[in-house]
This record gives sequence, C-alpha cells and structure tokens, in this order.
Amino acid sequence: MNNFKELSPDMIRRNPFQMIGKEWMLITAGDENKVNTMTASWGGLGVMYGKNVAFIVVRPQRYTKEFLDREDTFSLSFLDKEYRKALNYLGTVSGRNEDKITKSGLTLDRYDNTPYFSEANNVLICKKLYVQQMSGDCLLEERYQSTFYPNEDYHYLYIAEVTTALKSVNRKTEPEE
Repeated sequence: MNNFKELSPDMIRRNPFQMIGKEWMLITAGDENKVNTMTASWGGLGVMYGKNVAFIVVRPQRYTKEFLDREDTFSLSFLDKEYRKALNYLGTVSGRNEDKITKSGLTLDRYDNTPYFSEANNVLICKKLYVQQMSGDCLLEERYQSTFYPNEDYHYLYIAEVTTALKSVNRKTEPEE
C-alpha cells in the first residue's frame, strides 16, 4: 500500500458520475485463498444511515456475488483509461472459468484483508450494511423491465459504508479532485 495515501471519504472530490458511469470500476471481494472481481458501470456514492456509502448492484449469476455475500468488506478500484482493455476483459470473462485476475495483468493488493488493485488511481474500502434483491414490481417504467431485465435476473443492491479512501501517490495526471 506504499503507493497510496489514506484520506477521509469526505475528501473525495472526483465526479462520481464520471468515475462510475464513464470510467467504470472494479468491484473486488475475497479472502486470503480466493478473490474475484468484476467491472461495473452502475452504482453510486452518497450518504445513508449517517455514513458515507457506496451503492453497487450485481446480478445473481455473477461469480463475484458469491464473494460479496461471503465477505464483510469489498473494494471499489478506479483505474485510468490506459487500463480500459483490462476493465473490458474483467467485465466479460468469469472467474469461475479461469484465473482472470492473473490474465488481466493487474496486481492484487490488500488493505487490511480487503483486496484491491495496485494500478488504481482511487480505491474505496467498503463495509456492507444492506443487501436486497431488486424487484420488477418496483420498477416504475415498463421499459426498464424489457430493456434491462427481460430474463427477470434482477440485480442485488448492496449499500456499504466507505470506511477508507485511498489515493494513488503515483498519478501521472490529476483529474478534478
């Protein structure tokens, strides 16, 4: 972790719409024996229960969900655009079928026992607070059902406290922070 400095989650100045929706993130969970990760472009940052939180959504068939459900914590790693190929790969290949983390060329590291990626420009360490499967009955626009859930494989919503924020000290460029 010597390439990162800790900062309070309140000090994050980057645009979450850009970070999550445009640049994407890696959701990573696991223990000392096995870790899995997935690329995500849906989620958010905010405040709930009086805490700084991250919201992520994961479909039930994703292998990473097993790790998220088993562990108390997970990380969100945000990488620069030079890693877009790795993000694409990690979002399309299942860790059930191969060691996709090794094949991605990214370096796994840990904060306490929570895995994250050394190549990240920012990392959020998150502690789960709430999990619930979304429901088609709660969708207020029919088009979301037909567009995003034709197979009724509704995401699970995870709300997690952002306990630690890490910022790379080796950034080549400084986006709005």
